[in-house]
Amino acid sequence: MSTVVEHSAKDVLALYRSFLRNASKFGNYNFRSYFLRKTRDTFRENKNITDKEQIDKFFKQSQLDLAILKRQATISQMYHFDKTVVEKL
Repeated sequence: MSTVVEHSAKDVLALYRSFLRNASKFGNYNFRSYFLRKTRDTFRENKNITDKEQIDKFFKQSQLDLAILKRQATISQMYHFDKTVVEKL
């Protein structure tokens, strides 16, 4: 028997903002834009979930993904990337 924890809209919004904040830390334009786009798309796809068990599953998986994103953003900051043509100089 699994325990389902109720997550409020405020919790999900805080998680979403954490994703955006950490995705913005990537030095490389391509990685940064990919993770920002992936975050927005993932949360949009799951915004209409009403089943508490599915919300809990999504929230737990998102927390694991956020931990990975944080680690990768930290590693990304250790390296210097030249600006691409599409970035402002």
